[in-house]
Amino acid sequence: MWDKLCIFIITTALVKSEYKYETKYFKVPLDHFGFQRKETFQIKYLVNDDFWDRGSGPIFFYTGNEGQIELFAQHTGFMWEAAEEFNAKLVFAEHRYYGTSMPFGNASLDNNNIGYLTSSQALADYADLVDFLQDHAVTPKYPVIAFGGSYGGMLAAYFRQKYPHLVAGAIAASAPIHMFPGMTPCDAYYRIVTSAFKIDGSQQCMSNIQNSWSTIRNFASNATNAEWLHKNWNLCDPLKNSSDVQQLLDFLQSAYQTLAMVNYPFPSDFLVPLPAYPVRVVCQYLNEKLYGNKLLEGIGKLLDTFTNYDKKSKCVDYKKGSDYGNLDASGWDYQSCTEMVMPMCTTGKHDMFEPQEWNFTKYSEDCYKRYNVYPLQDAARVTYGGDRLQAASNIVYSNGLKDPWAGGGVFNTVNESIETVLIIDGAHHLDLMPSNPADPSSVKIAREFHKTHIRRWIQKFRK
Repeated sequence: MWDKLCIFIITTALVKSEYKYETKYFKVPLDHFGFQRKETFQIKYLVNDDFWDRGSGPIFFYTGNEGQIELFAQHTGFMWEAAEEFNAKLVFAEHRYYGTSMPFGNASLDNNNIGYLTSSQALADYADLVDFLQDHAVTPKYPVIAFGGSYGGMLAAYFRQKYPHLVAGAIAASAPIHMFPGMTPCDAYYRIVTSAFKIDGSQQCMSNIQNSWSTIRNFASNATNAEWLHKNWNLCDPLKNSSDVQQLLDFLQSAYQTLAMVNYPFPSDFLVPLPAYPVRVVCQYLNEKLYGNKLLEGIGKLLDTFTNYDKKSKCVDYKKGSDYGNLDASGWDYQSCTEMVMPMCTTGKHDMFEPQEWNFTKYSEDCYKRYNVYPLQDAARVTYGGDRLQAASNIVYSNGLKDPWAGGGVFNTVNESIETVLIIDGAHHLDLMPSNPADPSSVKIAREFHKTHIRRWIQKFRK
């Protein structure tokens, strides 16, 4: 039965929603907080008002992530479905320095130009845009509800915290606002990744992956064996030295965390095209105890599923790191080297990865070499409050317990208007995805919970 189930999953067509919107641009200052740089540039935003009650309908505002905004518009079906129910206008705003919202064109990510890439500047962009959508009214006419997933979820919550006069409430899905120094153990993320492979896959699958690191290193140290991997794993580049081998291992680690993160109950191409329950699918190649070449063959099949499920990839480009084809997040590395410092480590004991400690000194030096900046490890906590949310209001934080980013999520209700939702069977912001017949009951309940609070915030705004 399991073999038949795997075949069914692998051959199921990808479910992709096509939503229609109008693409617009809005002028924002390069620097919202200084008075010397007078330059402006355009950020992109997407609009759909097919369901909007222009008299008093709400504005549903997506706070764009680290990537082109179209990706999030196409994969945030909950907003589209709720817009019809609430007669809302939909707005998806692109984050500065991502997609086409580039202040300096192709040179935007150069070290001399990238300094205005911060969450605070992006939130100020969104604030100006919301004020424009309200016709600059001193007393706004339309209630604005912010939505976001992952980093976008963090921004949705921060948007409500920093601009409560502009935002009536926020749905912050899979928002790791506690994934900062001193708030969350650095091994939390990879422990949850490991748990996903152990529970949705099997204990043996997890153990095989745990044992594969030394097998790959030892095997690839021989030139003949390295060529075997090049050929049998269909690698774009041969393994010429230890640096190449390390890049391959880093790519594998990134693949495992991505598989856990987007372990949805339906096929999806959110980051890369993958089948339903992708962890379960790839673990079918590693569900018995494997050694040597048999283990490498199993890892190779896993790698092929991850990189070539849609049969469009010519080879495994392991040197591209975590640069996904569907998400151009090139600027995130800089943000993580300045304000978004999220410590991560592995132990090899409580997770399936090689031990790697968190060393802030080394991390800082690497950032300086790349960008000529040193990270401020407490910047996010000082700017946005960390886990001290008692003064915040009208925010729902949702987390799927299968999502690695839940390690930095909010799980406790800190006051009567900060609510939390736990989605037992949920991967990364599954509750924002389009409804699907395969959805578990826990995500259906979460969406109804969201709508209850949206309705409450709108009523409160109108009063």
